[in-house]
Amino acid sequence: MASISSTLLYTAFVLYLIATVFFAGSIKSKKHTNQVGKNRWATIGITITIIGFAAQLGYFVTRWIAAGHAPLSNLFEFITFFAMMLVLSFIIIYFMYRLHILGVFALPIALLIIAYSSMFPRDVSPLIPALQSDWLFIHVSTVAAGEAILAVSFVAGLIYLLKDVDLSKGGKQVIWLEAVLIGLVLVVGFIVSSISFSVAGAGAEFSYVNPEDQEVTAQYAMPALIIPNEGELLTEGSFSTSLEMPAIVNAARLNTVIWSLIFGAGIYLLIRLITRKTLAAILQPLVKKANPDLLDEIGYRSVLIGFPVFTLGGLIFAMIWAQIAWTRFWGWDPKEVWALITWLFYAAFLHLRLSRGWEGNRSAWLAVIGFVIIMFNLVAVNLIIAGLHSYA
Repeated sequence: MASISSTLLYTAFVLYLIATVFFAGSIKSKKHTNQVGKNRWATIGITITIIGFAAQLGYFVTRWIAAGHAPLSNLFEFITFFAMMLVLSFIIIYFMYRLHILGVFALPIALLIIAYSSMFPRDVSPLIPALQSDWLFIHVSTVAAGEAILAVSFVAGLIYLLKDVDLSKGGKQVIWLEAVLIGLVLVVGFIVSSISFSVAGAGAEFSYVNPEDQEVTAQYAMPALIIPNEGELLTEGSFSTSLEMPAIVNAARLNTVIWSLIFGAGIYLLIRLITRKTLAAILQPLVKKANPDLLDEIGYRSVLIGFPVFTLGGLIFAMIWAQIAWTRFWGWDPKEVWALITWLFYAAFLHLRLSRGWEGNRSAWLAVIGFVIIMFNLVAVNLIIAGLHSYA
């Protein structure tokens, strides 16, 4: 059953990649100058996307059967579910607006997220006692669904900015837009570095003292540029520095982030050397026919829908489960704090949009910043900072 589940996920990945190609073909059509409406290429693209989603849904169901519980208990399972909800959100939005350019950007982001998830342990394992509750599915699924809908606002906002920002004039907006695109390249760096060091067998094992003053072991998947608190190398002959991290920091995962930054920077520089263009300049021709008003509406409506869903999962359901599991509604665990920061940001987004008239360019930037906050929680908070949610 587990092998069938993995095959279905790989099938979905390939189908999303093929669908992206067809959506890219649709925006070249001379019959649709605004990239909206029926188009043979786009029709094939959305059909393949739906088949891919069905395959990924099959992965989710078969993994649930194999595990005996909702497959939402670790980073691999959560991130793949997040990607699945992003694709579902895109499909729904596509049939509402028939905007082809969304597929050119939404599906590659889903592909990056799936690829990112594959770098984490994929074994099916029993639930630890802290997760043996029906609230696991209720809380985690609504958080992932809310964040996925909010991610659609990021896609629309990014396309809007690529069309709206004048790259020839330079300035802060050009710099920040390029920085956002570099962030996506860093995810590619994570994938490439993980695969490279896995093939090379460059991992190592350390013993160290955790925040509870217990001596435990940590597995490094990449050469150790930093070591854990009071760390001692157990793998003979492996590379290691003497730069020690405090106990609150997950040194093994921070080490992975550092290598991802190094590889991502290398990939970005290679792209610049080959094309002699910024990433924004490479992508801008794809969006020249996009309708900015439609993109602005899609971004706003995605937040209108995603915000209450995230509120339910990230705050209300989370506090109920926290009361049941830890006998308190709120603590200052890093994940809880960052969930609150995310909620406050999107509340401010809607306030500024409705009461201050922040539309168009300003709204697009808010959507992009919101997704950066979500990804910081998914990457940095999950990988680096130790807390009650560290098992996830």
